[in-house]
Amino acid sequence: MRSKSIRTHARSFSCILITVCLFVNTLSAKDSTSVNYGRLYLIGGLSAAGFALSYGLQNNVWWKGKRSKFHFNWEQDWKADLGSDKFGHLYFSNLVANIYSQAFDWAGMKTKQSRFYGGAVALLHQTFTEVRDGFSEDFGFSWGDYAFNIIGAAYPYLQSQFTILKRFNFKISYEASGRFKDGSHSSIIDDYESTYNWLSIDINKFLPNKIDRLVPDFVNLAIGHSVTNLDFNPQHQFYIGLDWNLEGLPGDGWLWKLLKKNLNFYHLPAPAIKIYPNVVWYGLKL
Repeated sequence: MRSKSIRTHARSFSCILITVCLFVNTLSAKDSTSVNYGRLYLIGGLSAAGFALSYGLQNNVWWKGKRSKFHFNWEQDWKADLGSDKFGHLYFSNLVANIYSQAFDWAGMKTKQSRFYGGAVALLHQTFTEVRDGFSEDFGFSWGDYAFNIIGAAYPYLQSQFTILKRFNFKISYEASGRFKDGSHSSIIDDYESTYNWLSIDINKFLPNKIDRLVPDFVNLAIGHSVTNLDFNPQHQFYIGLDWNLEGLPGDGWLWKLLKKNLNFYHLPAPAIKIYPNVVWYGLKL
């Protein structure tokens, strides 16, 4: 519903984490004797400190308009930016849930727990943000945004429970649009015409064995979406192409595995075809 940047979110996603860690301590005491609570509280302490700073920044930058009674913004929920911001909410919630899941893995949690609590942290932050928007005269609480927040935050946990979902992952990429080059936004991640959202599909898992051996593990299929002409004649754009699954590359060192996993949230340039509203072939699509 709104062009809220990932950067602004990233400065503040740490809200309430110290509370979550205390909650985790209580719930996991019976079955997670391997949890390193020193690491857990370090995660919580750093996140709480980051929130204290970022909340002040957001009050001055994003929420500096007039406050109002809590309200919902039904009228603009799906109209602004052709609804493309919904993919941003899904992606950001999923990214935060994955990052915190990794942090909780580092703290010694079991996989099921780390995915659950990672998603809980992501959703708590987004809930805080949406509720605060509800008291802003300029925005209002968006049920559309919140629905996609829930999907993104829950997805890593669902992937840990349903193997087939591990074959489908969300990615993002950026390529400067004409209006961004003309100075429409100070940051490219605020411009939805410069933003491309991708669903990366591990096609190897669906191919017959004879064909599967011919396709490298690091090659995925990608379905992409963006928007164009938002200021005059808004249109959706759809793409189909390849994606590089970095986790399919060889090598098992802990640092290399960490880099592969986290760089894999970004769609690197790859061959693609725009299939709507017109057909365009790209040797490499950013």
